[in-house]
Amino acid sequence: MERTEFSYFYPLRVRYAEVDLQGVVFNAHYLTYFDTAITEFLRQAGYDYKALFTSRGLDFHLVKATVEYLQPIGFDKQIEVGVKVAKVGTSSLTFALGIFDQDQTPCLSRGEIIWVCSKIGTHKSHPLPEDFVNMLI
Repeated sequence: MERTEFSYFYPLRVRYAEVDLQGVVFNAHYLTYFDTAITEFLRQAGYDYKALFTSRGLDFHLVKATVEYLQPIGFDKQIEVGVKVAKVGTSSLTFALGIFDQDQTPCLSRGEIIWVCSKIGTHKSHPLPEDFVNMLI
């Protein structure tokens, strides 16, 4: 995964509470980094959760989350999480993510998050709203 594949980056600094006894980011925190970056990516795109989803009785379910640990990330490291929409399906949305040292090229970690749109209370897929899809394209 290359830095040039991303046009959006969310900057973070690794906090002491996020590292393990080996001095590297504990594995579960990568998903938190991904989630935070996706939230900010959508905010920057104009996404309004209440207006676009909950007011229509819709929500997202996470159906897949993968993380590949390519290089260790240590305490106080300034990182950037790249986010892009890799695929838009009828009811699903796939995000590709990459973690990089600030302003550096090598990918330290990469991942994929897949959400499925559903009608609240049904746990059944529902087509993505057209205005939401248009916001992402």
